[in-house]
Amino acid sequence: MSKIIDGLYYSESHEYVKVEGEFGYIGITDYAQHELGNVVYVDMPEVDDEVTAGEDFGAVESVKAASDLMSPVSGTVVEVNEALEDEPGLINKDAFENWIIKVEMSDKSELDNLMDAAAYKAMIGE
Repeated sequence: MSKIIDGLYYSESHEYVKVEGEFGYIGITDYAQHELGNVVYVDMPEVDDEVTAGEDFGAVESVKAASDLMSPVSGTVVEVNEALEDEPGLINKDAFENWIIKVEMSDKSELDNLMDAAAYKAMIGE
């Protein structure tokens, strides 16, 4: 059974947003990392890049597949998780601790389009 954390926002493409003030930490869910298997590479944007809700901002590659990362919210990238460059498998160890990008959100109302933990849990059938 996948780990799902209350208080986060979830997208249908299996990304999460952890909100702290104007900032959102975006990563992939525990369910997504289980489906992908061993993550071997994370393609991330640069700091100051713009991301748009519903559009891809990078990719996660595993031994089984590559999957585009879709941004759940719009904004400006203020930080990337550089630890993932050397050790992408951190996502497999704890997908929620090892976020991929930190974004200064430009429109917090976009969070209303995302699911809460209960809705996400229902979507993945757990």
